[in-house]
Amino acid sequence: MATAETAPPETAPPETAPPERVGIPAFRDGNMLRWLAAYTASLVGDSVYFVALGWSAQKAGGPTEVGLVMAAGALPRALLMLGGGVLADRTDPRRVILGSDALRCLLILAVAAGISLTAPVLWVLVAVALVFGAVDALFIPAVGALPPRITGPDQLARVTGLRSLSMRLGQIAGPPIGGLAMGLGGAAAAFATAGLLFALSLPLLLTVRIRPLGTRGEDAPQPGSARTDLLDGLRYIRRHRLIGPLVAAGAVCELGLTGTLNVGMVLLNAERGWGPSGYGWIVGSFGAGAAVSAALLAVVGWLPRAGLVLAATLLVGCTGAAAMALVPTLWTAAVLAAVVGLSLGVSGALDNALIQAAADPAYLGRVTSVVMLTMVGLAPLCYPLVGAAIGTWGAAPVFLGCGAVAGLGAALALASAPVRHAELPRRHQV
Repeated sequence: MATAETAPPETAPPETAPPERVGIPAFRDGNMLRWLAAYTASLVGDSVYFVALGWSAQKAGGPTEVGLVMAAGALPRALLMLGGGVLADRTDPRRVILGSDALRCLLILAVAAGISLTAPVLWVLVAVALVFGAVDALFIPAVGALPPRITGPDQLARVTGLRSLSMRLGQIAGPPIGGLAMGLGGAAAAFATAGLLFALSLPLLLTVRIRPLGTRGEDAPQPGSARTDLLDGLRYIRRHRLIGPLVAAGAVCELGLTGTLNVGMVLLNAERGWGPSGYGWIVGSFGAGAAVSAALLAVVGWLPRAGLVLAATLLVGCTGAAAMALVPTLWTAAVLAAVVGLSLGVSGALDNALIQAAADPAYLGRVTSVVMLTMVGLAPLCYPLVGAAIGTWGAAPVFLGCGAVAGLGAALALASAPVRHAELPRRHQV
C-alpha cells in the first residue's frame, strides 16, 4: 500500500520543514507534542463551551429550548463539512486550524462579555451555536489533514492513539472545569474559560513546523473550482481500493452504533431501572476501554495484520453493542461496555491510521471531511428514530437490529481483500 512521504524535498524552506526524526516515537517528538498540547487545549475548550451553552440555554428556556440550542451547531457542520475538506486541501491546514481557534476564541469571549452584562437570550445562543458549528466544519477536516505533515508515516498509529487520549481527556476534564467556572462566576466565567483555552492553543500552534505538501503518483492534482475539487475528492475516495471500503464500512457502522450507544443507552438504563448511576458506570467503562486502546496504540505504534485486526475488532464491538440489551445485571453490562469500548477504540484508531497512511496528502482534507460527515452529520439523524423505536418495541430488539446494521460494516471490511491485507507503514517504508 502507498505511504506518505517521509522526508521533505531538498528545496523545502528550512523554517517550515521539520528535520527528519527517524526512530523518534511520536510521544517523544517535541514538534508533535506541541501540536498535541494545542489540540488538547482546544478540545477541553470545546467541552467547557458545551457546558456553558447548555446551562445558558436552560436559563433562557425549557428542555425543548435546550435541545434546540445544543442541536443547532450540527446543521452547519453537516452542510459545510465537505467544503471544509476542500479548504484544508487547498491551503495550509495549520493556518485553517489557527484561524478556526482564533475565531472561536473571539466569538466565545464576546459571548462571555455579553452575558456578564445581561441575561442570556435564546436567539443569541442559537446564533452562537450556528457560528461555532460553521467554524467546526473548517476545523475538523484540517485537524485530520495535519498529522502526515508533521510526522512520519510509521508514527500515524501512535498519533491516532495520542489524539484519542486527548479526546478522552477533553471529555473528562472539560465538564468539571466548566462546572467549576459556572459555580464561581456563572455562565460568563464558563464562556470566558473556554475562550482562554482556545487562546492557549494559538501560540502552541504557531511553533509547530510542517512539511510541504507532497503527492503520490506522476502528476499532482491541479486545483480547480471548489465544486470541481469536491467532486474530484469524492471520486478519489470511490476509486481507491483501500480508502473506499474503509470509508463505507465506517459509515455503516456509525449509522448502526451511534444512536444505540448514545440515545439507546440512556433509555436502556431507564428500562432496567439502573438509574443515572448505572448509566455513569456503563459510559465510564466504555470510556475506560477506549482509553486503554488509545494508550496501547500510542505506545506500541504498530500492529501486524492491521486491516484484519480492524475488521475483527469492529465485528467484536458491533456484536458487544448489540448484546448490551441482553445482559441481566449492571456489572455485566459495565464489563461488556469496556470490551466494546476497547474493541471499537482499536478498530477506529486503525481505520484512521490506515486512511491517513494510504491517502495522497493532496486529498486528505477531503477524505477526512467525508469520514467526519457521517459521524457528526448523518449518524445523529438516527437519534430520534432509535428513541421512537425503543419506545415502541423496547430496547432489546432495537439494540439487536442496530447491531446487525453495524455488523454489515464489519462484513464490508472483511469482504474487502485490500482491507484484510492492509498493513500499517513501518520505519523502513517510503
